[in-house]
Amino acid sequence: MNSLEYFSTLVSTGEPEEGIPLTEAAMALAQDVYPALDLAEIQSTIDRLAATLRARIARDASAQQRLRALNNYFFTELGFSGNRNDYYDPDNSYLNRVLERRRGIPISLAVIYMEIGQQIGLALRGVSFPGHFLVKLKVRDGDIFLDPYTGQSLSREELEERLSQFFDQRGMDVPTDLAMIPSIEEASPRDILIRMLRNLKNIYHDRKEFERLLEVQQRLVVLLPEAASERRDRGLIFAQLECPRAAVEDLSYYLLAKPEAPEAEEIRHTSSVRRDATGRLN
Repeated sequence: MNSLEYFSTLVSTGEPEEGIPLTEAAMALAQDVYPALDLAEIQSTIDRLAATLRARIARDASAQQRLRALNNYFFTELGFSGNRNDYYDPDNSYLNRVLERRRGIPISLAVIYMEIGQQIGLALRGVSFPGHFLVKLKVRDGDIFLDPYTGQSLSREELEERLSQFFDQRGMDVPTDLAMIPSIEEASPRDILIRMLRNLKNIYHDRKEFERLLEVQQRLVVLLPEAASERRDRGLIFAQLECPRAAVEDLSYYLLAKPEAPEAEEIRHTSSVRRDATGRLN
C-alpha cells in the first residue's frame, strides 16, 4: 500500500466525520516528502508528551486548570511557537518537522495541541476562523477561543476585531454578528485536513514545484471526490507535468460537471491540446 492509498483508508471511513483519526491522517501528509517516516514513532512522541503532562495534573482539576497547565507546558516549557522567520516553509505543515523544530503554523500547532489536550481530558475542537486557525474549548461559562500560534485566549471583542481586519483587507462587508459566520463553528477532521492541504497547495503552486503540488492535489481529490474544481486543478497539474492522458481525463470530468464555468473555454483549449498529445503517444 502506497502513502496515498494509506491516506485514503484513513479518511474514507464509513463512520461519521469525527471518526476520521485526525492526528494520524495529519501525520500521514508528510509521507510524500518523508517516505521513510514512521507514523507510530511520531504518535509515540506525542503520547509521551501527553503522559508527562497528565502525570502532573490532579484528577479533580477543572477544565480551566487543565487548560492553563497545557498552555504553560506546550508554549513555555516545550517551546512550541509560530515560525515567524519562515512562515511559508512547507515543513511548517508536516507534523514530524513541527515536533522536531517546535515551530509551525496555527493549524499544525493546533493539531498537536489538541491531541495532547484531549489526552489530558480536554474536549478541544478546531475552528476554521477566517485567515487564522483557532482552537475552542467549551466550558460551563461559554466558549474559550485560543490562538494556537501564541497560546493567547481571545475575547469576543478580539475575535470581532480579527474578523473586521480580515473582511476589510478583502473589501468585504463585515458581518455584524459572530453567530452569522459559519466559519467560527467547529471544524471537522476532514475540514482541518483540507485546510492543511490547501496551505501546502498554495505554497507549492507559488514555488512551481509541480511534482509536490500533484502529491498534495491527489490527497485533496481523495478528501473531496465530488469537487469538480479539485479534479480541474489536478488536470492542470498533470498538463504541467506532461501527463496528457491523465490531464484530459480530469479536465473532461470538470467540463462535464461545469460546462458554463467562466474558465470553461480555456479548459477546453488545454484539454484539446493534451488530447492531441495523447494521439502522438505510442
